[in-house]
Amino acid sequence: MKGASLHKLRGNKLSLSLIALLCTTLIVWAWDKNPILTTFLPPPEQLDILSPVVPARTPVNPSGKTDEQPSAKEELSAVGRLGKELPDETGGEVVDVPSTGSSMKSSLEKEDKGKESEKVPVENKECNYAKGKWVADKRRPLYSGFGCKQWLSQMWACRLMRRTDFSYESFRWQPQGCDMPEFKGSEFLRRMQHKTIALVGDSLGRQQFQSLMCMVTGGKYSPEVIDVGKEYRLVKARGATRPDGWAYRFPSTNTTILYYWSASLCELEPLNRSDPATHYAMHLDRPATFLKQYLHRFDVLVLNTGHHWNRGKFRANRWEMYVSGKPNTDRKLAQIWHAKNLAVSSVIKWLDTQLPQHPQLKAFFRTISPRHFVNGDWNSGGSCDNTIPLAGGSEVLQDGSSDIDAEGAVRGTRVKLLDITALSRLRDEGHISRYSIKASTGVHDCLHWCLPGVPDTWNEILYAQL
Repeated sequence: MKGASLHKLRGNKLSLSLIALLCTTLIVWAWDKNPILTTFLPPPEQLDILSPVVPARTPVNPSGKTDEQPSAKEELSAVGRLGKELPDETGGEVVDVPSTGSSMKSSLEKEDKGKESEKVPVENKECNYAKGKWVADKRRPLYSGFGCKQWLSQMWACRLMRRTDFSYESFRWQPQGCDMPEFKGSEFLRRMQHKTIALVGDSLGRQQFQSLMCMVTGGKYSPEVIDVGKEYRLVKARGATRPDGWAYRFPSTNTTILYYWSASLCELEPLNRSDPATHYAMHLDRPATFLKQYLHRFDVLVLNTGHHWNRGKFRANRWEMYVSGKPNTDRKLAQIWHAKNLAVSSVIKWLDTQLPQHPQLKAFFRTISPRHFVNGDWNSGGSCDNTIPLAGGSEVLQDGSSDIDAEGAVRGTRVKLLDITALSRLRDEGHISRYSIKASTGVHDCLHWCLPGVPDTWNEILYAQL
């Protein structure tokens, strides 16, 4: 009898276990079929369940002879062919999915369509900020051409000249499939706190510098900004019409913005230091001395060159090509655009070797700014009289840069391309044109831009890429 009771007790326990298992199965099945029941779950933080986290990614990418103007033939060589496409460089990033327990694992497996791996590849396609369209924006311009006299040269402030139409000020650039962050001076200074932004290049680089100063200050007079040009030896030399550059610091955030004039980006060495009219050895394979001296102080560097690479400017600047420390004897390299390409590739390769030593530095090479002379050049009756915005179209649809030389020079390096050529080509109405200080002589400026204007967009794209 005792043995029979023991077997009966064990049978009852087994039956209870089977019943409990059946009930659990039915509850789980009902729960899975009825999503409303999930509202009774406690908050995830109480369950200590981790869902897979995918870090949000910020899109990062996408001539002549007045001041820096090559001939039309040279410009075509510089800017290159339209529509050249880059190979697809879309990469991927692997994100670890933390373990979440058996119930959560089942859900994850369904979402992953049965994949057993806990590594989820995430598309990492960079934004092409050079591809998009110009759109009208009543909130433009970002600053007043009347008010930004502290930083803006009068010859580039078209509202201070005789120009009467200013419709070119009322457009902004909208990249295709990318968000362009709204530029706010206070936010820019906050993000650039304790940083130095350096623009090094020709007078188009100077325009970009003045544009940035006006954008950051909103075009308002800012007496608290400190001139720190002496820290970089940016002082006006005796007999010079202007200093080699400017540097200003915003005390509230300790942000410094500077510009240095280096039209070729090459090291220039006087051949006779005692002669004020000496010629200069232009070392095509060496970066400008200023870059080598102060690179360690920069957090953002924007380089540009292109419009001084013509015979007229070589003669005016008294430049003589040098390679490996000696006068150039290579007839092919003596051709202007071969020399320019060597200089650009040399400075970018040098910069790329320096970046690991300066992990804080973000370096950019800005593509060439287009000229819009028609019916001649600057000295042969050329003009740019159009005042109708976007008369030639509003969109850039190509994937590659119009400046194929610059695009090729940065490929494979850590130097980023600030591509502004194609989008600027659509804005022929934005040049200074007949309203330049040389207008009385009949010379049109179809190289430099009215400010506010197109260079503001260059800085917005730079801001987006930072």
